Amino acid sequence: MTKNAFIAITGRPNVGKSSLTNFLVGEKISIVSEKPQTTRNRINGVLTKGDTQFVFIDTPGFLRPKTKLAEHMVKSVRTSVDDVDCAILMADVTKKISPVEQELIRSFAERGTQVVLILNKIDLLKSKSAVLPAIAQYSELYDFEEIIPVSVKNRINTDKILPVLEKFAVEGEHFFPDDIATDRTERFLCSEIIREKLLWTMHDEIPHGTAVEIEQFSQRVNKKGAEIIDLGAVIICEKNSHKGMIIGKDGEKLKTIGTLARKDIEDLLGVKVNLQIFVKVKENWRENERFILENNIADE
Repeated sequence: MTKNAFIAITGRPNVGKSSLTNFLVGEKISIVSEKPQTTRNRINGVLTKGDTQFVFIDTPGFLRPKTKLAEHMVKSVRTSVDDVDCAILMADVTKKISPVEQELIRSFAERGTQVVLILNKIDLLKSKSAVLPAIAQYSELYDFEEIIPVSVKNRINTDKILPVLEKFAVEGEHFFPDDIATDRTERFLCSEIIREKLLWTMHDEIPHGTAVEIEQFSQRVNKKGAEIIDLGAVIICEKNSHKGMIIGKDGEKLKTIGTLARKDIEDLLGVKVNLQIFVKVKENWRENERFILENNIADE
């Protein structure tokens, strides 16, 4: 008898949702950085274990929208919680409960959602007992199915998560092939890898007004008979000054981004990649709804 469990992973920005998704799936399908709003699209991670298929929906961090892009990100979180078998509320145990967690909990209550609370980053606490006040405070707000303190980074208590989630699986045919890890295309994953390396390389030098568009994704065989993917990407930014910062002196920053991205993309695709990255300016693109949707920068 086959079963499915659709599980939305929610929480404020930068609490470790994408890291948890990658851990549960066993492969890197969501990019990770220390910057809030790293995840913009809803990403489905798929794990088939025996007769049970888990579909983990990695959502953007819940935030107060200030741009059209942010509005789509918030909408993505809200729709992801609809009709799931269970939701995970992931929180940073070192931070106080914020309006973000309170809003998500209100949303769960309205829908009658079964919720597992995961308190992440317990490795940063001074003692094991320091997690108890957080458990008590959250327990007053909602009747969680389970509360699991973990450190995804250090793999503390992470082995307890999947057995808990398995309880929410329901009988039915699998929605995805058993051997895939995500329903996102290779083209999309490549664009996300490049954006991740951009965030890593630029640190705090530019805001989140950047996106990556894949303009070429073609396959060929070289003279030695080896397969090569020609990948052409464009980094989109909002100001000419940002373009110069991304490219860097003598093109060094852009070269670093390309080198880091090429390695991960080759690991993803399993072939050599000829990666060419360019930078162009599109002012105020985050307020351009048509541009956002046409380029799959956020979900509808």
